[in-house]
Amino acid sequence: MRHRPALGALLYFAGAVVMGAYFTFAAVQGDYGLFRRAEIEVEAGRLEAELAALEAEVAEMENLTTRLSDDFLDLDLLDEQARDVLGLMRTDEVVVR
Repeated sequence: MRHRPALGALLYFAGAVVMGAYFTFAAVQGDYGLFRRAEIEVEAGRLEAELAALEAEVAEMENLTTRLSDDFLDLDLLDEQARDVLGLMRTDEVVVR
């Protein structure tokens, strides 16, 4: 006599396989999956490099601001800024274009 497997057991195992496939897909490709984590890590590295560049630029601007303040006057920097902004030059200088 042939014995057919129970339909309930087949549906149970089919449902378990489908749910396992869904959760595996979500773990790899979902909003909190492995691929998204890799994208976030790459973006974090890029943003850290941009932050370092901006911090260096801010430090340079703070240095220039300090050097032009009333407490600390750098005559070379003042001369450079006057030449750049106002287009001034000394009478004994030659301009090459």
